[in-house]
Amino acid sequence: MYAIPLPMAVTQPLVFDPALIKRLTQSGPRYTSYPTADRFSGSFGYRDYLKAVADLRTRNSARALSLYVHIPFCDTACYYCACNKIVTKQRDKAGVYLSYLKREIEMQGRLFSGMNHIEQLHFGGGTPTYLSDSQMEELMLHLRRSFQFAPDAVGEYSIEVDPRSVTRERIHSLRRQGFNRISLGVQDYDAEVQKSINRVQPEHDTQAIIEAAREANFRSVSIDLIYGLPKQDLGTMAQTLAKIIEAKPDRIAAYNYAHLPHLFKSQRRISEAELPSVDTRLAMLGLCIGTLGAAGYVYIGMDHFARPDDDLAIAQVQGRLHRNFQGYSTHPDADLVACGVSAISSVGATYSQNVKTLEAYYDLLDANELPIERGICLSMDDALRRAIIQMLMCQFELSIPAIEQAYPISFAEYFASELDKLAVLERDGLVTFDGEWLSVTPKGRVLICNVCMVFDRYLGTGAGAPRHSRTI
Repeated sequence: MYAIPLPMAVTQPLVFDPALIKRLTQSGPRYTSYPTADRFSGSFGYRDYLKAVADLRTRNSARALSLYVHIPFCDTACYYCACNKIVTKQRDKAGVYLSYLKREIEMQGRLFSGMNHIEQLHFGGGTPTYLSDSQMEELMLHLRRSFQFAPDAVGEYSIEVDPRSVTRERIHSLRRQGFNRISLGVQDYDAEVQKSINRVQPEHDTQAIIEAAREANFRSVSIDLIYGLPKQDLGTMAQTLAKIIEAKPDRIAAYNYAHLPHLFKSQRRISEAELPSVDTRLAMLGLCIGTLGAAGYVYIGMDHFARPDDDLAIAQVQGRLHRNFQGYSTHPDADLVACGVSAISSVGATYSQNVKTLEAYYDLLDANELPIERGICLSMDDALRRAIIQMLMCQFELSIPAIEQAYPISFAEYFASELDKLAVLERDGLVTFDGEWLSVTPKGRVLICNVCMVFDRYLGTGAGAPRHSRTI
């Protein structure tokens, strides 16, 4: 057991207690939304989304928007991947997709006319740089014709990059096209681990891309790692961490590999016998927390670490941290407009998800309809619980009087059954509750999902195969 300094917003150091974590870890959501996406319904459609935007206009919303663009294509399949993707070497497919994506962007731009100011943009996939440099240039110009973007110094414009798919010149081009933050997938530097997940990625190639991003003056460089992969052990993880720390990225995400082969076909190529044991995975997490903390990174929450001067750490200190489908964000309460197959929007008190196949996506756009397949309109109860989960995930504490002022409830009466569950967590040392504040303890921060699950009224109401991976 050891302690690691955290941002000022958290007054006590994080405590990693492997025995407690092993006893309490369970399957559960990551709460990039509430209600979670598995609760979306096909009864929500295109017209419900139009009403949500109309309601936003009625309220004369002057808030800046967040924009997400999904590029689903990959050149090869990484066996661990759980993203919505299309693996193909037929590059002409990207050209067809791009023509339809531009249609959707134009429709969304017209719909949000007069309130289409963008301060946050994220390109995800798939592999966004599957698009050629000229295709990306064309797409960015089209986005700027449809939306009004904040200046580079104000906006946060990020893109996920597979280091195997780009050159130094391409990185500089992405910066000129308007991206100012970049996220690189690394997972693990060990050659045998890379072979086992079908992602061979030489260290020097990745390092060259990191250096190119620095040369091009990207404001932030983020690295993604995964622990719990086949053939991975404490030795490979320690070596990878040392190399990553030497590269000095601004942010590091260390994700727990979620092995759900019944949901993700590519994961069936992974031998379960080669996966590390539960104890080894816990030791890997502890190694990540201890090593990154010793190197000066602060624990933001869930899987995320950042330098103390990074915008994420500053936002947490200032109480501005937010969580959405892209993870932690510095832009709280921004309505999210998402374009592309499977992309999820969050507008007003609604979530809406696009169709997941290219055929359905093209058909609906040909019919001049936004390609929305399902979603949900939040009830007052949903909105209340979402606010609580957001505060706990981002700030590790909840002001009861603030909740009672914002919503017409008595917290103790409304959440009587939840308080019984919190009492159990309090005995385990995960939280403290004095009637005024619910605070997550240093031991509880690593198990923040367990705390949030107390307020999730949908859990346990479904049936069938597990929908969620283990929280740790």
